Amino acid sequence: MMIPWGGLSCSLSAAALYLLGRSSGRDADVLQSVPRVNQLKDLAQLLDTACKVVPLVVTISGRVGSETPISCEHSGLRGVIVEETAEQHFLKHNDTGSWIQDSALMLSLSKEVPWYLDDGTARVYVVGARGATGLVLTVASEVFEESGRSLVRGTLDYLQGLKMLGVKRIERVLPTGTSLTVVGEAVKDDIGTIRVQKPNKGPFCVSPKSIDQLISNLGKWARWYRYASMGFTFVGAYLIAKHAINYILERRRRQDLQKRVLAAAAQRLGQENEGITSTICFSFVHGSTSKSSHIYESSAGSNGKSENGSDNTKRDHLMPDLCVICLEQEYNAVFVPCGHMCSCTSCSSQLSNCPLCRRRIEQVVRTFRH
Repeated sequence: MMIPWGGLSCSLSAAALYLLGRSSGRDADVLQSVPRVNQLKDLAQLLDTACKVVPLVVTISGRVGSETPISCEHSGLRGVIVEETAEQHFLKHNDTGSWIQDSALMLSLSKEVPWYLDDGTARVYVVGARGATGLVLTVASEVFEESGRSLVRGTLDYLQGLKMLGVKRIERVLPTGTSLTVVGEAVKDDIGTIRVQKPNKGPFCVSPKSIDQLISNLGKWARWYRYASMGFTFVGAYLIAKHAINYILERRRRQDLQKRVLAAAAQRLGQENEGITSTICFSFVHGSTSKSSHIYESSAGSNGKSENGSDNTKRDHLMPDLCVICLEQEYNAVFVPCGHMCSCTSCSSQLSNCPLCRRRIEQVVRTFRH
C-alpha cells in the first residue's frame, strides 16, 4: 500500500498552522495583559512600587531622540540606528549559454548610538532594540554606481564568465523624531536612569504601530492561521480517505479477478477430465482395450507425477495461462514497464493501465511459447 503523501503533507501543514495560530493568539493575550504607561513620568513611581523579584514588563510610547545622533552620509538624515549595505550586481554565464543576473553582498555596516523615547514628560532609554520584533528601518537612500572597470579587468571577468554591472548602496535609518511603541522590561539603575530592555521571559517589541494595532494584527493572524489549519485538515482528511477507499476497492477488484481465474481454471480442468472419460468409455465400447488402457495409464501417470511432488504442474492446473480479461485465450502480452503478463494481445490493445498493478502501459510486447 502506497503512503498518501499528499494527505500527510496537508495534515502536517494543518498542525503547523494550528500551532502558529495558538502562538499568535497567546502573544496577543500577553500584549493585552501588559500594563500601559500613559506618561513616561509615571514609570519611575511604578518602578518604586513594583515587586523587585518579578520583572516589570510595560508598554510605553514616545518619540525617538538622542544626544549624539548619527548623520547619514548620503541622505543627510539624522538617526539613532543606521545600516549600510553594498551589493555587487553582475551577469553570470550559465551552462545553457545564456547570461543571468545575480548579486553578492560586498559590505554590511551597522551603527547605533544611545537613544531614548520622549513624550514631553520624561525620557526612557531603549536598549537592544535591534533584537526586538517589529523594528522597521526607513530606506533613506538607494544609489546604484555603475561599474568603472578597466578594459583589462573587464576582459578577465568576461573570460571567467562574468559581466560587472555596478554596485548598489542602500542606507537604512531609524530617524530621530519617529513615533514608536516599545514593549519590554523596565529597570532603573543606581543614578535613576530608566531603561526598557529585553526581558528574560516575555515580549520585547519595538514598532511604529500602537499597542492596539499590534494586538489587532496578532488577532487577525491567529484567526487566519486557524482558518487555514481547518482548510488543510479537511483537504488532508479527504485525500487520506480517498486513498483508503481506492485501496479497499483495489483489493476487492484483485480478489474478484482471482476468483474469476480460479473458476475458469476449474471449468477448464473439468472439461479436460470429461474428455478423457468419454475417450475411455468409447474405447471400451468398441473393444479397444489396449488403447484405452494406454490412455488411462498415461492419465494416471500424469496425475501420479503431479501428486508426487511437481508443484509447477499443480500450479498450472489451478492457475491456467488464460487472459484475465476474456478468460478464453491464453495470455501472450507483456506490459512495459511493469512487466506483468496477464492478457492476450487482443484485449491488451484496449487497455491503458495494467489490470494487476494499475500502472500506465507504455508498450505491449507479444510473447511466443514455442
